[in-house]
Amino acid sequence: MSAAKPLAAVYVRVSTQEQAQQGFSLNAQQEALENYAKALGYDIYKIYRDEGKSAKDMTHRPEMMKMLQDAQDKKFSAIFIYKLDRFSRSIKDLILTIDKLKDWGIDFVSLQDRIETTSASGKLMFHIIGAFAEFERNIIGDRTKFGMQRKAHEGGFITKAPKGYILVNKKLMVNEAEAEKVREIFNKFLNEDISLTQLAKDYGITTSGLKKLLQNTTYLGKVKFAGEDSKGTHEAIISEDLFNKVKEKL
Repeated sequence: MSAAKPLAAVYVRVSTQEQAQQGFSLNAQQEALENYAKALGYDIYKIYRDEGKSAKDMTHRPEMMKMLQDAQDKKFSAIFIYKLDRFSRSIKDLILTIDKLKDWGIDFVSLQDRIETTSASGKLMFHIIGAFAEFERNIIGDRTKFGMQRKAHEGGFITKAPKGYILVNKKLMVNEAEAEKVREIFNKFLNEDISLTQLAKDYGITTSGLKKLLQNTTYLGKVKFAGEDSKGTHEAIISEDLFNKVKEKL
């Protein structure tokens, strides 16, 4: 009894405009891909057809999304497409998607572009695409970090408001009654012979919470991101001199 052949998915897409202007035929694409997959020793698992869909945004192509889910679920072992621009016109989307397929162990074949992963040269192409994908992920990470750093430098507050402040429209505003308690805590710790444990108990907070409060540079009118302090747009409630003396005692 012969072994079962590996299964392949065939994806075809053509937009309404392309169909009208250039005469692209889904049926012609599908037939060519089915024949090519069978010639390479695959049985067809399913034909995924997105008709009248643009290549700009993959998420608006339901058959594409279904195929990628089936790929992740290992329902087939290869995807056959007619041409790369049938898959995506976004280089970023294309690279990141092909890199996912690589991680899932799914072969990828583009008939017109002569791209496949069943040969040494095809595997090399996958490695190159994977390197570009890693580069793109790093770029995205750098952009995110830069945006957060910029927000911090501009005085934007990143986490919740500490004791002594309230958040109003994402801006820190002084809560004077609570701010006065914060000043009391700083002064008592500096000037009185009292333990951290007792001081924390007096104000209904934990000892670790008290330590964090006494080291929080937010009270100096600063914001912190990635270990770096930046001048914030909010009002300080503790003087630099008092903060530094408390820091020395701690």
